Amino acid sequence: MLSVAPALDVPRPDHAHDWALVDVETSGLVPRRDRILSVAVLTFGPDGTQTGEFSTLVNPGCDPGPVHVHGLTPERLAGAPTFDQVAERVGALLRDRVLVAHNAQFDYDFLAHEFARARLHLPVTQRLCTLALNRRVEPPTDDLSLASLAAHYGVPQTRAHDALDDTRVLAGIFRASLTEAARLDLPLPLVPCPPRQDPQFAPNPPKTPCAFRNPGRLEPGGPLVQGMKIAITGETTTARAELVGRSVGAGLNMMASVSRHTSVLVTNEAASASAKARRAAAEGVPVLDEDTFLRLLEDVRPGTPHVKQSPAPTAPPATAPAEVQAPEPLPVLARTEPAPAAVTTPPSAPTHPAVAAPRRRRVLVLGGTHEAASAARVRIVERGWAAALNLSASVTDVVLLPGGETDRRMARVTALELPVHAPDWLGAPPAPETVAAPARTGTAGAVLPRGGVVDLPTLPSNGRWHLGASWARQSDCEIDVVAFVLDEDEQVSCDGDFVFYGAPESPDGAVRLLCDGPTEQSVTVDLTVLPPAVRRVAIAAAIDGAAVFGDIGAVQITLAPGSDAPVTAQATLDAATSERTLLLAELYRRGPLWRFRAVGQGYDQGLEGLVRGYGVEVK
Repeated sequence: MLSVAPALDVPRPDHAHDWALVDVETSGLVPRRDRILSVAVLTFGPDGTQTGEFSTLVNPGCDPGPVHVHGLTPERLAGAPTFDQVAERVGALLRDRVLVAHNAQFDYDFLAHEFARARLHLPVTQRLCTLALNRRVEPPTDDLSLASLAAHYGVPQTRAHDALDDTRVLAGIFRASLTEAARLDLPLPLVPCPPRQDPQFAPNPPKTPCAFRNPGRLEPGGPLVQGMKIAITGETTTARAELVGRSVGAGLNMMASVSRHTSVLVTNEAASASAKARRAAAEGVPVLDEDTFLRLLEDVRPGTPHVKQSPAPTAPPATAPAEVQAPEPLPVLARTEPAPAAVTTPPSAPTHPAVAAPRRRRVLVLGGTHEAASAARVRIVERGWAAALNLSASVTDVVLLPGGETDRRMARVTALELPVHAPDWLGAPPAPETVAAPARTGTAGAVLPRGGVVDLPTLPSNGRWHLGASWARQSDCEIDVVAFVLDEDEQVSCDGDFVFYGAPESPDGAVRLLCDGPTEQSVTVDLTVLPPAVRRVAIAAAIDGAAVFGDIGAVQITLAPGSDAPVTAQATLDAATSERTLLLAELYRRGPLWRFRAVGQGYDQGLEGLVRGYGVEVK
């Protein structure tokens, strides 16, 4: 039984579900490749009473990976059952319950793949992530790791990275988090889980990155040069796989679509009406027939290799305040169809500095029109404070605009005795900070204006960054976060470099999309895995439905060196009004360094226009 308490406190009816609290230890971080080494499940009823417990080691039939982390040696695992031998027992505990885990998509994806290997259905229809729940609550902790939350909520932890002990600790954290969420009147971030009965959702093998820079278009009568971007359309005499293989072997970059950066289109049908041929004609891309292309393929001239960047100078650790650069002009996407809509905000952000301080105010704006609330949040950032989207434990002040007194959260604001200010409070001269609310003891991260930039610190162990996006709860539309992995031409090198809900991982696994709740999604980027040709990773959000971002309101973005790590930088983006697509942020190379920029540029057309602009073939 749980040492922290025998039951979960459930103070409001809509927080009452049957729960299955889960933790897995694994041989690595990639569910489609790595295996579960141990699994633990605790079940609770709607009244909070524990109803079941199961834990076991699992023999993965492979190298157990980082033994120094989980302590599970091959010898310890040798006599354990395989996962298919315990899958039905685990499935019985999960069935008809909400799966709860810390970083729940990680545990869910590993279980989905293990059940698929066992040719069984994973019986989970909803999950809840305690990381996402505590990102809403925002307790005063240095980070949101299991250890930090356990210390904050007073939950004893005896054996870290032991599945059963971690699950018992999770139960204590979950109980306390539910209580705090009810105190703040926060809805639970429940995520529906699609059926995953087979491994078909795993990404395809990665395309071999081209080692050469794009030299541009083929000159009339000129040779092919390594790095040229080649597209093929229509039937070919030579088998398509052979033609592509020979081209790649010669150092050419084979593309699935045509853009203004395409060097040549190969087709035997000069009058082809294919989408590639139409785009080539519109862009003036040279066209060759197959025989001519094969002759040129015999003598491909040397190109300019991509230079792998040397390591950057040692920078401050990720937990130190980030040095904020002056805002840069916002990027303008080059595209031909459809043309980008005019941006409804100035072309660059104000040049005020961003402030990083451990005792920063966090101000919630209630009421007002979208434009008035957006202007208030700009003033909040100008003062070096952070703008909140929802009521949380970290909110220190509330600004009340006209109509804000009828906001349903005002009753909770009054009960919490938070200071409520008139709009002119934001224009008053700055006063000495007297914030009584608890604050994180570590840095709160740099607050960036629109267009603001920070240099990323060099991480000693890995280059994995977590970019989160969150917004207020919506009932009449859905928001999809997407990512584009771009080369020096601001184009994807293959369709797999467009990461979205239907293809949530790039082929090399460097970029992954995670769904953490109905009002937040995130993208993880492993900079150490990205090939040298990649110059930028762009993150965007698109509305599925008739709504526009003026209806949605502000979007909060955060950057951290891990899903539960302290925030390095954050920004609140809400200047968009009529736009349906919003470019949120980007990671990009600048010499040996990587930088992060808060973009906030909107476009009136839907996602399809943005996708085409980055060179993704839309069928």
